[in-house]
Amino acid sequence: MKRRDFLKSATALGACLLPVSPLLAAMDSRVITTGEAQPFDYAWLKGLARHLSEQPHQDHSGQIPEQLKELSWDDYQAIRYRPDHALWSDSNAPFRSQMFHLGRTFTTPVRIYQVNKGEAREIAYDPAMFDLDDVDLDKSQLSERLGFAGFRLHHESDWQRDIASFLGASYFRAVSQSMQYGLSARGLAIDTASPDNEEEFPVFTRFWLEQADDRPVVIVHALLESPSTTGAYRFEITRDVEGVVMDIDATLYPRKQIDRVGIAPLTSMYLLGENDHEVNYDWRPEIHDSDGLSLQSGDGEWLWRPLVNPPQLRYNAFSTISPQGFGLVQRDHDFDHYQDDGVFYDRRPSAWIEPRGDWGEGSVDLVEIPAMDETFDNIVSYWNPADPLQPGQEYLYSWRLSWYGLPPKQPGLARCVATRTGLGGVVGQKREYYSRRFAVDFRGGPFPLEEDSDIEVEAVIEASRGKVEITSARPLEAIQGYRAMFDLVPPDDSTDPIDIRLYLRDAEGNPMTETWLYQWNPPPADQRDLHNPGHL
Repeated sequence: MKRRDFLKSATALGACLLPVSPLLAAMDSRVITTGEAQPFDYAWLKGLARHLSEQPHQDHSGQIPEQLKELSWDDYQAIRYRPDHALWSDSNAPFRSQMFHLGRTFTTPVRIYQVNKGEAREIAYDPAMFDLDDVDLDKSQLSERLGFAGFRLHHESDWQRDIASFLGASYFRAVSQSMQYGLSARGLAIDTASPDNEEEFPVFTRFWLEQADDRPVVIVHALLESPSTTGAYRFEITRDVEGVVMDIDATLYPRKQIDRVGIAPLTSMYLLGENDHEVNYDWRPEIHDSDGLSLQSGDGEWLWRPLVNPPQLRYNAFSTISPQGFGLVQRDHDFDHYQDDGVFYDRRPSAWIEPRGDWGEGSVDLVEIPAMDETFDNIVSYWNPADPLQPGQEYLYSWRLSWYGLPPKQPGLARCVATRTGLGGVVGQKREYYSRRFAVDFRGGPFPLEEDSDIEVEAVIEASRGKVEITSARPLEAIQGYRAMFDLVPPDDSTDPIDIRLYLRDAEGNPMTETWLYQWNPPPADQRDLHNPGHL
């Protein structure tokens, strides 16, 4: 999916905001509400979602004036929310909310409600909420029933910059302590990378915004709609020194059987990195929002799968029962590794999913899509339950989503901090056949770092095909850890992917590291130049 049409807009608009002035978020507020107040709570929302699931799906996209659809990128960027219309801005509440205008690629009207003391009233669209002076628009076509494209949240720690936004389909995202946006989350993924069906993108069509009376929490309720299902969502959002935390409850009511569903989906970008330089025209050494998938399985094993920009679409499923956690992670926060002083990939947050309750049997799936530029979100990960979702049933899921620089939960063993690949063989000796060299660095954990330590460390390596040779595991003082190295000789002329598994253990067989997983496509036979690295 092209992501920058909505992700860049959220960032660029947020960067241009002025300090928010006082404003009352009650009935005499400049935030205008419409209609009678209605009782509201999550149980009511679930009832609405269940009722709608029994009705034909209605597509709300595109129902806006043509002039908004035809806005140029620059014109859409020029539309700015007026800070003095922010929701809750003259109270002592720790959060404020500002709305996104419809236009360009955001053509699905979203209805937003204010909840106060268990009652909800819709917030009416008003052109006066937005600075439209630099945009050529006929304001007479912008009625109070127009609606919004989404909203952003601000926190008292920094009123000028937003900390979370909900914009486009069921996409949402938040910042870590760096105040930098990066990857996104979604309410639900359906048929991602399915060989049989086109991917379906459910939409949040209504939001209810509320602040807790007794805690520094903003509560967001959302109605999800798509041809395959409806859903009721509840977000409890908090801000702490590490970033943003969301406690999420989701209730789904399928309209039909859904064979490939993605619960708690994350979407990111990986163009090139230390292990993958297939796209090598850019001057920057690394370009990615996330560099790996981290997973703690139901039995407690920690897995690390470095991301790649593959030669063709890849779909991997890591089976487990009731996972303890998973996420798309940006472990590398060293500016020197990116050299990007414009969008600062070294500041990108990680997103960590911690399931609540028993999610049962299923898999954490990883989809990697070939990409040629950094405006393309080509990485998706989510929980895929083993059994298809059935129509007429209710499905409950709860999880905590942490937007931190690094996940709040880390392996007790050493973590992989770098993966590098290149041409195999022994320096100074003639290469008789093609092989691929892998160098994997681990840091932390129970490592003996002295060269003369009596503790022996062994690299345990498995490959689904081919021959593993020239293996080693030795201390690396520069990273206060260990480096494992090996060569992999592909078995034939096939370019089919080879799955590799590696961890380090001591002489007693105890694991000292998390488990490193990788998938490598050997280059075609005619490209296996013994003096050229070939396809990484």
